[in-house]
Amino acid sequence: MQTFTSVPFKSEHGISQVHGVAKFSSAGIVMEYESKIIGLISTGLKDANIPIEELLDVKFKKSMVNRGGKIEIRLKSFRRLAELPNQQGKIVLKVNADDRDRAREAAERITKDIAEHARSAPPPHPPLESIFEDDTAELYQKH
Repeated sequence: MQTFTSVPFKSEHGISQVHGVAKFSSAGIVMEYESKIIGLISTGLKDANIPIEELLDVKFKKSMVNRGGKIEIRLKSFRRLAELPNQQGKIVLKVNADDRDRAREAAERITKDIAEHARSAPPPHPPLESIFEDDTAELYQKH
């Protein structure tokens, strides 16, 4: 049975404010969120599924000011990151003080899941060039 931890969050993306819930599991992160331009005009509800193999790392940082915190998520693909609300190459999920412990635990657990997935994944494919030998140098030396 797949278990997950839900963490309510808010974020900013340009002139848009984002509010939603991130669900962390050993399979990855599912984000359900609504974005509002200047806090007034809704762009509708959106879902984003980020599989564990797309995650580079997930870090929790606590805030000193309001006792809340934030989860910073970095992805392996910048193209994929551009599809999601991000700030300077990271998905930043701000959490309230009430959800700080839940957010920290979710980030720690998925960090362990990322490491476990990396250990169990097959080795990466070699580059295509390495499959073919370059024997043209020998041809030129003989003539």
